[in-house]
Amino acid sequence: MGFYNNKILPIIIDKACSMSSIMGLREKIVPQAKGIVLEVGMGSGINLALYNPDIIDFVWGLEPSHGMRKKAQSNLDKSPVTVKWLDLPGEEIPLDDNSVDTVLLTYTLCTIPDWQRALEQMHRVLKPDGKLLFCEHGLAESSAVQNWQNRVTPVWKKIAGGCHLNRPIAESITNCGFTINKLETCYAVGVPKIAGYMYYGEAVKS
Repeated sequence: MGFYNNKILPIIIDKACSMSSIMGLREKIVPQAKGIVLEVGMGSGINLALYNPDIIDFVWGLEPSHGMRKKAQSNLDKSPVTVKWLDLPGEEIPLDDNSVDTVLLTYTLCTIPDWQRALEQMHRVLKPDGKLLFCEHGLAESSAVQNWQNRVTPVWKKIAGGCHLNRPIAESITNCGFTINKLETCYAVGVPKIAGYMYYGEAVKS
């Protein structure tokens, strides 16, 4: 699986996560980031071109996958913002308490094994007046789609880098000390419903 995870999977994820409908949702969220930013699950750096450099100090890019960090190099080379890599999992954020202005999550919560611990770490490093910005896919509101998500996830996560189709994103965020101020949901155009139910918005510390 080492070859698949480091060579093949980064290409698949990069293509899937940069579809036009997905990029349209990213464009609603990423430009809102400001100050010192922690992007959890930076992946191949898809978001870098969407940051507003006029309001960014720098970005901590947390990405444990060597293959994804290597895939990100071309985007880093033309990035409008300074990026400092953190090559640890989301559950182990090596930053001080209350040290970042924005935490950015885009298509990340689905893959983190211990998502609760990771969100608690994000809560810890976020300043009291900071914001958690998120754009994620997860558990659909339709019971019929949910049934398929639950059936497919055990196999899906094995071939999609640990991606869970059925995580309740809003509930997960609010259960870890955040209050969601803005939330919108939709099915992404051109994406199968089991993988295409989107949550995007912002949250603050409760």
